[in-house]
Amino acid sequence: MADAALSVQNLWKVFGPNAEKLIGTPDLELSRKELQAKSGHVIGVRDVSFDVAPGEVFVVMGLSGSGKSTLVRLITRLIEPTSGTVMLGEENLTTMDEEKLREVRRKRVSMVFQHFGLLPHRKVIDNVSFGLEIRGEDKTRRRARAQNMVDLVGLSGYEQNFPDQLSGGMQQRVGLARALANDPDILMFDEPFSALDPLIRRDMQNEVIRLHHEVGKTMVFITHDLAEALKLGDRIMILRDGAIIQIGTPDEVVAAPADDYVKDFVSDVPKSHVLTLKWVMRPPANSEEGIGAPTLPDTTIVRDAARTVLATDGLVRVVNAQDEFVGVVDDEDILRVVVAEEG
Repeated sequence: MADAALSVQNLWKVFGPNAEKLIGTPDLELSRKELQAKSGHVIGVRDVSFDVAPGEVFVVMGLSGSGKSTLVRLITRLIEPTSGTVMLGEENLTTMDEEKLREVRRKRVSMVFQHFGLLPHRKVIDNVSFGLEIRGEDKTRRRARAQNMVDLVGLSGYEQNFPDQLSGGMQQRVGLARALANDPDILMFDEPFSALDPLIRRDMQNEVIRLHHEVGKTMVFITHDLAEALKLGDRIMILRDGAIIQIGTPDEVVAAPADDYVKDFVSDVPKSHVLTLKWVMRPPANSEEGIGAPTLPDTTIVRDAARTVLATDGLVRVVNAQDEFVGVVDDEDILRVVVAEEG
C-alpha cells in the first residue's frame, strides 16, 4: 500500500544466540517446537507482512503465545527485529539510529498498555502533559493541550486528582489522554483493557470508538478477545504461533474463516451482529427485480437491516459502494441468519 500509515514487510523475530544466521535457511520451515528442539531457538514472529491505512483501526488478535505482543514491540523497536522492515509513512524504523528512534517515539507513536504506567506522585493533568514536558514544550502550551485531552476523554474535574484516587477505568482514560496529548501519527494499544471489569471494559471500548470518530487517528490494537476485535476493528489480523492466519474485515473473518482454527474462534459469534448484507443477499434475477422497493447498502449489518427488510412486503434491493444494484434480500434471508445463531 503506497500511502500506508504503517507498513510491515517480512518481519521475523527469532530468539536465540544465532538468530540472524537462521534467516533464509530451511530450519525456519520447522514448527516452533521442532526448531526449539533442534537448535534452541524460538520463533516469536514468523514472516509477518501487513499494511495499515491512514485512519484505520487495525486489530491484531491471537491467544497467549501467538506473538501479538512481541509484534507490537517489534514495530516500535522496543525489541529488535531479526529481519524485515517497518515503515512509518516514508520512514524506515528498522534502520533508524537511537536518537531518531527516540524522536519518533516521542512525537509520532504513542502506546497504551494494560498496566497504565501512570506516575503516582503526579496529578492527572501532569501525567497527561508528561510526554509534552519530555519534548521540551513550555508549561502554558502543554497544560492547555493536556486540559483539552482531559476534557476529550471525559475526565473534566479530575485534573488535580492523583492516580490512586481514580478507578481502573478512569486511570486508563488518563493513559488515553496522555497518548493523545502528543498528537501522534499512530496509537498502539497492547491489551489495554484486559485487567478491567467487564462493564468498565465495554465502556472503554466504546470510548475508543468515540475517540476514533472524533480524532481519526490510525490505531493498532492488540487483543486476545474476539468480541473486542470484532467491535473495534476495521480489519482484523489473526496470529497463531507468530504467523498470520487471516487478515480481513470483521464480516469476512466471521463469514469466511481461513481455516478450522479461525472457524472455531468465530463459532459462537452472533452472526447477525457482524455479517453484512453482502453475505446473505441473492443475485438479482434481472435489473428490474424489486424496482421501487427500499434500498440498502451491501455493508449494512444484518441486525441493522432486519427492521427494514421485515417491514417490507417483498424484496429489499441491495447496492454496492458505487450504487450499483447487486442483490436482493427478503425476510427469509434475514431470519435464516437469526434462527441459525439461536440454534
